[in-house]
Amino acid sequence: MYQWVRKFIFSDDGAVTADFVVVTAAIVGLGLAVMMTFADGFLDTTENVNTRVENYAPPTFPDRAD
Repeated sequence: MYQWVRKFIFSDDGAVTADFVVVTAAIVGLGLAVMMTFADGFLDTTENVNTRVENYAPPTFPDRAD
């Protein structure tokens, strides 16, 4: 038991996992911050595109006599 505890305490495998978790959380947090910053602009743009698509009238072509 003592050997197992000593091995666990001096093992550095968990440090890599902790670093990975911290870096991953930082990336997710940065992504959310960027998304929240630009969310209003994206919503305005999609609403404008939606309005233009809904109001689009396809061009009419004159009848062709063959």
